[in-house]
Amino acid sequence: MGDAVIAFIGLGLIGGSIARGIKREKPDTKIMAYMRSRSRLLKAQEDGIVNVILDGIGEELRECDLIFLCTPVEYNAKYLSEIKPFLKPGAIITDVGSTKTDIHEEVIRLGMEGCFVGGHPMAGSEKTGYENSTDHLLENAYYIITPTSSSTEDQVERLVQIAEMIGSLPLVLDYREHDFVTAAISHLPHIVASSLVNLVKDSDNAQGLMKRLAAGGFKDITRIASSSPEMWEQICMTNSQNLAVILDRYITSLSQVLAELKEKDNKYIYRLFETSRDYRDSFSEKVAGSIAPDYSFTVDMADEVGAISTLAVILAAKGISIKNIGINHNREHGEGTLRIAFYDRETMDKAWEVLERYHYDLIST
Repeated sequence: MGDAVIAFIGLGLIGGSIARGIKREKPDTKIMAYMRSRSRLLKAQEDGIVNVILDGIGEELRECDLIFLCTPVEYNAKYLSEIKPFLKPGAIITDVGSTKTDIHEEVIRLGMEGCFVGGHPMAGSEKTGYENSTDHLLENAYYIITPTSSSTEDQVERLVQIAEMIGSLPLVLDYREHDFVTAAISHLPHIVASSLVNLVKDSDNAQGLMKRLAAGGFKDITRIASSSPEMWEQICMTNSQNLAVILDRYITSLSQVLAELKEKDNKYIYRLFETSRDYRDSFSEKVAGSIAPDYSFTVDMADEVGAISTLAVILAAKGISIKNIGINHNREHGEGTLRIAFYDRETMDKAWEVLERYHYDLIST
């Protein structure tokens, strides 16, 4: 891999993080990149991540051993036909899209199954763009690899090696299975969160009482409703069949909950909460999931003059950056008075250690 030439079509959060991870481990790798925002490419060149800035899809791609498509899902498929004439023998095209059927069907239509292996790094952030990429964003995150019917073991292994190199956990799946799984664990939750927020908006009174009291638990479970509407429209449209199946099952389950609630079946309601608790508690804490995590905890402390500024000064003195800090007015689930959010787990863990030494009462969220 040291002498490999890799191109990135699109260099945002995910593409930039993959490129940074590769450069960290294999600094001799020659990286080319093309995207509409030239200023970001110039910054990537300044950072030593990009060696060659491309003006478009053209002859320079003939050098490449691997080409990453890192644009929004609906555009990735459109680039395939443009890139096809410039592929050298043995080169692989891959993508990082969160839906796979759409691009695999275009690969089949173009007769490119012998040179394409799909990919989906299952990590993200509330922040977007190359400027927020890091060389460790994808560490301990699943990196799904979706071969075609013509993919060779060697081609799949090359993608597995890239994933392992940047610290991800490679998992090879059929692209159709991938889309069904992500419909349930990633795509449906965004619809649920957004529809729940809209339900509260439409049910609120003229004084906006629901909105005022919606801190704490409600705000936590609907956090992902703040995601990009453009991105989620594309994801839903490119995975609509699987999403429809899962959404239909969810509606059926909600209808059953409604029926049992009307019948006052307390045993059913108890089992609902018991089984979901037990299943959720069995989830791994070590692996990054498909939804960007919330790095925050709360602090139980008296609301005294200067209390927040004192805490902030303690963290600042240790070089710890705070993403957000504020009073937690709704604490019905046992949260502390003050909620502090951080940009990553490492910073959060460091802040926890520092505040523990100062004997603050900390509560994980």
